[in-house]
Amino acid sequence: MHVCVLGAGIVGLATAWQLERRGYQVTVIDRAAPGSGASGGNGAQLSYSYVQPLADPSIWKQLPKLLLSPASPLKLRPQLDPLQWRWGMEFLAACNANTSRDTTARLLELAASSRVEFEAMRAELTPDCDFSATGKLVLYASAASLEGARAQLELQRTMGSEQRLVTPEECVAIEPALAGYRDQMAGAVHTPSECAADCLKVCTELTKALSARGVRFLSGTDVHGFARKANRIAAARTSDGEVEADAFVMALGSASHRLGRALGAYLPVYPLKGYSITVEVDPAPGAAPHVNVTDSARKVVFARIGSRLRVAGMAELVGHDASIPATRIETLAAATRALFPHASRLEELHPWTGMRPATPKGLPIIGRLGSAPSNMLFNTGHGALGFTLAFGSALRIAQALDPAASAA
Repeated sequence: MHVCVLGAGIVGLATAWQLERRGYQVTVIDRAAPGSGASGGNGAQLSYSYVQPLADPSIWKQLPKLLLSPASPLKLRPQLDPLQWRWGMEFLAACNANTSRDTTARLLELAASSRVEFEAMRAELTPDCDFSATGKLVLYASAASLEGARAQLELQRTMGSEQRLVTPEECVAIEPALAGYRDQMAGAVHTPSECAADCLKVCTELTKALSARGVRFLSGTDVHGFARKANRIAAARTSDGEVEADAFVMALGSASHRLGRALGAYLPVYPLKGYSITVEVDPAPGAAPHVNVTDSARKVVFARIGSRLRVAGMAELVGHDASIPATRIETLAAATRALFPHASRLEELHPWTGMRPATPKGLPIIGRLGSAPSNMLFNTGHGALGFTLAFGSALRIAQALDPAASAA
């Protein structure tokens, strides 16, 4: 059986990996090089146990700031775009306790599966990807925000996550590089099992391994549409001609909505624009962090990847604008100086922006949709958790394509 995977980000490559292992003939198509989209400079954290969705009741209090403040880490800029307005209304409707609780449970289940599958890939390929398993601290600046985190911690604990609240002194004991920031913290949530890796390196290693196993890659190839036969897709129409296959998987991130609409399927996937910098670290003990750190107030994450520190953050609903404002990069640099003043000279920042494909609730779209052709499966809408959830969602696609499962 020949499966054509549309998209060569971490989600598409993980899907190709799961399918090739099961004996499928696989072709991967992308307009750019593997991993060069939203996967290339992401936050590098693998957040298997801390998955609080963006759609949360606390958003309502923040809404004026989101709409008006130029310094807000979360930014909404209304445009003449029907999808943005529809997505925004569905997002606000999801900002309630019941939806947030349900989304958290489903994300944790998928993340647990993804951890197992990612580790299986690592055991088989031993990829050079700067992997670490040093845990994560989510910092809170006020007693009120820390108390709000307690509720999410207790919820996640009932779902199997091992976490605890820690004092500023305990934070510094866990991550000595935070010593200069002790007085700015009310406390943190510590998750000892969290991991990090360079997602672009994972993509590169997967591409190399899959190519060696016979997977065909069509890079620099645009998908324009599809040739249909009854309720099935016969071929993908691309800039390099038609590509025939028995089944197709759409893993095109924020570009999925447009092609989904051409198939008669509504995919509520909209880009959440984020930014990152990647800097060389001072190797002196206690200068740069080894533990993953998330500053909840600034919405900035820090992940150590080898001799580098990845600093990523912000979430902007501003359409597909790929520009990189100097002010956003300076915000990340300033956050680095504030939390880890000795970590790096910040001489070369390597600024990056990416369009994280998000759904209003924060749940990815995985599998078949009744309104779309029967041999098209979707694997998109992972938001900021694409790296974390990629291998678990890829497993679900493989299971959905399994003839035995389909017949059951």
